[in-house]
Amino acid sequence: MPSSRRSKGAVREPIQAYLSKGERAERDRARELGISRPQALRRGLRALAERHSTSFYDAFEQLIGSIDSPAAPADLAERHDEYLARDLVARKVRSPRGSS
Repeated sequence: MPSSRRSKGAVREPIQAYLSKGERAERDRARELGISRPQALRRGLRALAERHSTSFYDAFEQLIGSIDSPAAPADLAERHDEYLARDLVARKVRSPRGSS
């Protein structure tokens, strides 16, 4: 049996995709960088997965430090529901759709 560089548990799935003119240009740019078409696709899928992580804690990553402002209320952690409700009411009043 010929030896293979693939790991024993690896499952491979062939895919076919129809590319737009712009996507073909991106593919060609990857080729110029020495990246094979399959590798470019794998990198794109990994980047997409990283960008849209499903971890519970990842959802809060963008919030860390987002209220690092002197104007932020000192008791925000204790009274967050009250502040949120106040903000939602203010948004509804300002929105043209807010009044029915």
